Formats: sequence, C-alpha cells, structure tokens
Amino acid sequence: MTARKILSALMAAGLAGVVLAPSASAHGRSHPGTDPAPTGTRSLAAVLTADGNQFDRNWYDYDIVTEAVLAVIANKPNSPVALLADGNVALTAFIPNDRAFQALVKDIAGTRLSSEKAVFEAVAGLGIDTVETVLLYHVVPGATITAKQAAASNGAALTTAHGGTVGVRVLSKRLPLIQLRDKDTNDRNPYINPFAVNINKGNKQIAHGLTGVLRPVDL
Repeated sequence: MTARKILSALMAAGLAGVVLAPSASAHGRSHPGTDPAPTGTRSLAAVLTADGNQFDRNWYDYDIVTEAVLAVIANKPNSPVALLADGNVALTAFIPNDRAFQALVKDIAGTRLSSEKAVFEAVAGLGIDTVETVLLYHVVPGATITAKQAAASNGAALTTAHGGTVGVRVLSKRLPLIQLRDKDTNDRNPYINPFAVNINKGNKQIAHGLTGVLRPVDL
C-alpha cells in the first residue's frame, strides 16, 4: 500500500479530527542532531491529566491510557511507569488513543464495547501486571525523540522500558507517516498518528499518538 493510500485510510478512520493532548503544539526547530537538548521538565502525566482526567465520548484522545498509567502507579508506586510523572527523566512515549484500546479489547474478547469506561475496565481486568507490561512496551527511556528524528530512523529498533524492541518503518518523511512493528505477527502494526506528534515538545518527556496498542507478545 502506498503512503498516500495509507494516509487516506487513516483519514477515513477519523484521525484527521483527533484532539491533541493539552500543550501538544510544537515550538522551535526540529532538525535531528542540531536542536539543543530539551530542558523543560513538565511530565507527560501532567499533560495527560490536564483535561480533567475523565472518560468522555471522544475516542481519539488518551483517557484510557491515562487511567491505565494512574492505576499502575496507584497499585505499584515503585513501577517504572511512575517515571511518566517525573519530568526530569528523559523519555519518549507512544500513546494509543482510546479507539486503539477499544480495538484491542475486541480482538481479545470478541466484543466491541461502547464506552471508554467499559473498555478501561476490560483492560484493567487483564491484571495490573499485564497493564504495566503493556505500558512499559510503549516507552523508550533515556531519549527525547521528535517526530522528525523518528522519520529519519527507518529500520531502527527501539529498546523499550519493557526490555523488548519496537521496529520503525518510515513510509513518508513529509507527513511524517511511521509504522511501529511489535511482537504480534498476527495483527496489523500501528502507526504514529501524523496529526498527533510532538506532544509536550520542548520538555525532556515527549509523546506521539498511536493508532493501535503495541503488543509485547504474539497474541
């Protein structure tokens, strides 16, 4: 499939109307290797909870992943997931939108749930250790990777906080249009949403929206 066709598919899925997380706008230059190191210390947890931290009817924001992070921190305060609340620690997170979790639950349970709260409860029902593992597979510690830097990384393997790797396939640098390849060989690989990149840019912690949930094992 060409990059143009893939973009059309993303647009058809409603991604063009995605609502970015608060403070998602990009500022300044984004040239790999020439940007000064980000110095801001606003954490991704602060960004994700800035909208009131509640479920709603917008399937293209990040309520479910936010609640999942908070649930892990509440149950396991010493979990590495807590680094998302420490803005002094550099990291890059790929955050699935709520629709991505709805699709994951349907794949696992065979049922398409109609509310974000129900989807979250189904995800939480997998067990806090499983939720923690999945979240850590979405975090690349020690690096603040902008969308432009990611678009220049075709073929790279990113080592996650989980310990496993995620492959990078760049289909277009202009958008950018980037696919992440996980360990599940039986399902579609998700894409970085080109309309939701560089969330929290300028800070040590940065995030990019994701159209699907990365899977650290073959389901």
